[in-house]
Amino acid sequence: MTTRSIRPLRQRMIEDMNARQLAAGTQRGHIRSCRRFAAFLERSPDTASSEDIRRFQLLLAEAGVSIGNRNRIMTGLRFLFRVTLRRPDLAGEIYHLRAPQKIPLVMSTDETRRLLAVAPNLKVRVLLSLAYGCGLRAGEVVRLRAGDIDSAQMIIRIVQAKGRKDRHVMLPPEVLGLLRQWWQERPPRHDAGVPPAQRWLFPGRAPDRPMTTRQLNRLFHETVEAAGIRKPVTLHSLRHSFATHLLEHGTDIRVIQALLGHHKLDTTARYTRVATAMIAGIESPLDLLAKPRTRARRSPKAAPAT
Repeated sequence: MTTRSIRPLRQRMIEDMNARQLAAGTQRGHIRSCRRFAAFLERSPDTASSEDIRRFQLLLAEAGVSIGNRNRIMTGLRFLFRVTLRRPDLAGEIYHLRAPQKIPLVMSTDETRRLLAVAPNLKVRVLLSLAYGCGLRAGEVVRLRAGDIDSAQMIIRIVQAKGRKDRHVMLPPEVLGLLRQWWQERPPRHDAGVPPAQRWLFPGRAPDRPMTTRQLNRLFHETVEAAGIRKPVTLHSLRHSFATHLLEHGTDIRVIQALLGHHKLDTTARYTRVATAMIAGIESPLDLLAKPRTRARRSPKAAPAT
């Protein structure tokens, strides 16, 4: 939304999002969606009709926009019409598509071991060890502060993660050792005037900011290439691997749910579909057919009463 006529509408939408305390990333996504719709209309979105919304959704489909992106775009527009413009009739014209359920891509234990072994330096090894060893998201890794590490209880506090939820994860002894080494090598820039507990574990280039997830993602893919891993893995695959490997080793699924910070157990349960060690260990009914049948032994008849 760049034209002068749309700016008041954009400001009102921002105020509505702030009043509902939407996350900054969510707000940026909603604004981008409305900007795209405004470019399609070539006028202010508050003049849109139901036919305009229908044509816009048809355009997204014909342009080959993925289901996930289409749903995100239409979520932003639904907020605009339902909340800011008070047009429930137009919001009702917006539909979402059911995304296909895909199995998470998981790395084997050997691939994970190789990945950590070829990390080019201590910083990268610590970052990847946190992602895999604690099941953290990329944003959770880079936003860790010194005070989040509780070596007395051997836990890490994850503060206001996805869904604005706090949670605890375990602090593996190996990760604690790596963190202590890193703290000695960590660049102290921007530490002046910042209490020790509030200092970023991985400071960025700008003052008062940690390193970016984009930097972490680049380091991950460079290490994957060095490890010779050919799977199309992403940084989030380390979190998937964390959950799957725990499940394969017999960890209760509800414990894994708490460690990952999932709201619904169904979200965690999808890892049962990729726990290859568990799946391979299941005995097929075909194998049972080949086994000799064992007849149940009859209990001896009781002697008749005299």
